[in-house]
Amino acid sequence: MADRLVEQYNRTQFDETDVSFVGQLPFFFLATSTPEGQPDCSFKGGPPGFVRITGPDCLVFPDYDGNGMFKSLGNIMSNPNVGLLFIAMGDTPRRLRVNGTAVVDLESPLIHDFDGAQAIVQVTPRHIFPNCPRYIPDLENGKPSRYLPDDNEPPVEPAWKGYEQFKDVVPRRRR
Repeated sequence: MADRLVEQYNRTQFDETDVSFVGQLPFFFLATSTPEGQPDCSFKGGPPGFVRITGPDCLVFPDYDGNGMFKSLGNIMSNPNVGLLFIAMGDTPRRLRVNGTAVVDLESPLIHDFDGAQAIVQVTPRHIFPNCPRYIPDLENGKPSRYLPDDNEPPVEPAWKGYEQFKDVVPRRRR
């Protein structure tokens, strides 16, 4: 299944849909790791548009004043491999994953484009792919995902499991 998903959806360049989606979000999650491979995940927030896709293979975001631990920036400076997860939690949930390499630029001219920025982080993607949004709650309306398991109801299958390109590799549901 994983191989088929990569075959169908993985890419290395952003498209206009990505630009629009990422540009409207007020947050994302950033995964970094130490040189020894110890993971760290951080919430990154700002006004919609604080993350910008500036080219087919370039995404930038500002680093704002934080807790002073510099885990994200420190990790990036010693291990540039990053994962970014963008999530829309409305009535039409959506997720986008971006895995790539990052560079911290303390002198970037883009710093002046972001109020309060201390640095600019530039990400070059290796893998860009949509991620199944089925368990994302609808926070706007205070509703849980309709896909959450419920012993009193039959499970709701996501539409993609019925797509022709996946039928032969979708695993059987376990109860």
